[in-house]
Amino acid sequence: FETVVKEVMNKREIVQVLLDAVQKGEFKHVEDMLTDDFQFSGPLPAPINAAIWLNMSNSMKAAFPDLHYHFKVIGTEGTIVRATMQMSGTHHAPFDLSAVNMGLIPTTHKTFSAAIQKLRITVTGEKISLWAVESTDRGDLAAVLGQLGVKPVTA
Repeated sequence: FETVVKEVMNKREIVQVLLDAVQKGEFKHVEDMLTDDFQFSGPLPAPINAAIWLNMSNSMKAAFPDLHYHFKVIGTEGTIVRATMQMSGTHHAPFDLSAVNMGLIPTTHKTFSAAIQKLRITVTGEKISLWAVESTDRGDLAAVLGQLGVKPVTA
């Protein structure tokens, strides 16, 4: 007679597992943690779905192999987990932003360090349904590209 024990994680733990997987570039694991209607919003002109966000995240990790997000979980309020991130890295390969209509950013070999950004990550059941980045003027994608000395091609 075997007893199966399913460990139930709290929302903070679920988000920590997600953030760890993003930092490691384990995007298949990340994909499994997202709801079918997942949305990412904040640093882009409009919210994007899971497929586009995962594509962009993969592209960023490929372009910045030493990318560090410096994630820190702050606290939980109901279904929302608050965290911060401060991305930094060195641009070692072309950065493909075609999934968000911003073209291919040629390699610059420059480093960047973004401002600290506040995150609101919504947990629905045991999956992530929303990753919202609060607007900052030095932490968004345009600011990162500015530090690299490039402007995106917009379609």
